[in-house]
Amino acid sequence: MIVFPASSISGGVAFVSRSINADFSATQNTTANFPCTTTNIPSPNSPTRRPPPLTTASKVSVSNGGSSRTLSGSDRSASSSDDERQLRRSAEWETAKAYKERGLLFEGNVEGFNNGGLLIRFYSLVGFLPFPQLSPSHSCKDPDKKIQEVAQSLVDTTLSVKVIQADEENRKLIFSEKESSWLKFSPQLKYGDIFVGRVGSVEDYGAFVHLRFPDGLYYITGFVHVSEVSWDLVQDVRDVLIVGDQVRVKVINIDREKSRVTLSMKQLEEDPLLETLDRVIPKDYTLDLNASDSGHLATIEPLPGLNTIIQELLKEDGIHDVRISRQGFEKRVVSQDLQLWLSNAPPVGNQYTLLARAGRQVQEIQVVTSLDQEGIKTALQNVLERVP
Repeated sequence: MIVFPASSISGGVAFVSRSINADFSATQNTTANFPCTTTNIPSPNSPTRRPPPLTTASKVSVSNGGSSRTLSGSDRSASSSDDERQLRRSAEWETAKAYKERGLLFEGNVEGFNNGGLLIRFYSLVGFLPFPQLSPSHSCKDPDKKIQEVAQSLVDTTLSVKVIQADEENRKLIFSEKESSWLKFSPQLKYGDIFVGRVGSVEDYGAFVHLRFPDGLYYITGFVHVSEVSWDLVQDVRDVLIVGDQVRVKVINIDREKSRVTLSMKQLEEDPLLETLDRVIPKDYTLDLNASDSGHLATIEPLPGLNTIIQELLKEDGIHDVRISRQGFEKRVVSQDLQLWLSNAPPVGNQYTLLARAGRQVQEIQVVTSLDQEGIKTALQNVLERVP
């Protein structure tokens, strides 16, 4: 972006910001009225003393070596006006840098738009707000509108924005409404909160979901990783979600330093591995319930890697016996890797239940122990650290 000085109008100073890109929809000359200086913020509004009106066209001769040139009073007035504009423009860039460094919000008027974003007035400068930096509230309000239509509806309105780049040398003044919304609304987010959201975009690695706040508007976008979409194995997120879907999500992580919130869909569903085998496998599925105490190892072959875990678990203090009691097969595949979980089922005497799953196969394991539930979790953790 290049900032050009314009002529002084009625004693005020105006500047015009013009993009060198041909697709800027409009450029405008606007006389800037500057507010009072705010505390501890560099102000572009330092008072300047205007020279008294000249009643005569006095001239000053300036000598440079052997040559000399004569400046008329009007020349000196034009030079002073140029200096004044340059000083004020530099002061405004310093103000923009202060806004960025201190994370302050600015209420900026939308002057126009182009194919990439909005033009935002910052005192007499005009900066740029890329479309991806808009708050999701605009697109969610009317999902059928194209981004250019959204932009047109925002012209001559005021947006609360944050300065994310202020580079005077390269004439780059960039704003973000999304970052402004984060500063305003992220304090309302807490771990474990449940939101209704709208899917904004879907990628191979997950989906971006706009969160709906109590006032019905969408201010913050979170991310659902592919592993948090479902307990089922998801090869392609697009098989499960499409843009515009309404979903329920749970907040599982908030990174306030990086302005990121991580969401989960599957944690709002019951994890089948935390139940008994009867809950994991519906009754119309195949269950091997006839494994006897003396022949269970002969009738049920442990899942790959499970036998090593059982042998290591028996080495732990307080573990007296570990045996596979039964198995079943599911129609769905959650993971080809071996998963081992402690069931939420209450213990029977001194016997706890573990569940192991790989592919479609699920096996139930009975652990006879003098340990409590936390003790078993610790023992399992010790074993899993030893087993590659």
